[in-house]
Amino acid sequence: MEKIFRPSPNSFKNTFCAFKEVDVNLIKGWQAQFQSKAGSSYYYTKEGMYRYSNHWGRLANSKWRLIPMVPATDSKKKLGFALWEEFYPDNAEDKIYYLKVDYLSNTVNYEHKNNPDYDGKAILRTSFETTKKIKQIRNLQQLSSWAKYFDYEDLDVLRKQIIEELVYTNKTLEEIKAELLP
Repeated sequence: MEKIFRPSPNSFKNTFCAFKEVDVNLIKGWQAQFQSKAGSSYYYTKEGMYRYSNHWGRLANSKWRLIPMVPATDSKKKLGFALWEEFYPDNAEDKIYYLKVDYLSNTVNYEHKNNPDYDGKAILRTSFETTKKIKQIRNLQQLSSWAKYFDYEDLDVLRKQIIEELVYTNKTLEEIKAELLP
């Protein structure tokens, strides 16, 4: 009989991880190795962790996000999987996060600098600075009232220009807008 793999209880404290949603049938018949007070179930393997939960984001002292399947599932509870090496250290002081914008889906998310996809071009920020920039970018993406003071032909081009400056420079939103005003 194979020994049950169980990580150290403290190995997930102060971590960032982006779980990928997978089909819930992958754990059919499995016994959860840990059940949280909030109702999340955890299944550990030698490769990584499965988490079955209806809530993602900030969890106690960690930031765990779920990357949804395409097409999206209707279920409120989702099963996510992450390899052990995809759990990165998190803290409030260090500049360890960068912004990643998806213009097709009109979304913005934060990623960790240890992510192998990080190309070193996007500015690294603290979690507080990152949260502030995400809010600004989402307002730019979802609203248009801010654009009434600008002379532009295509709002999407103007949006992208401002968002790119927010992602790839340390300029404030006010500085970027001031440079673009006539």
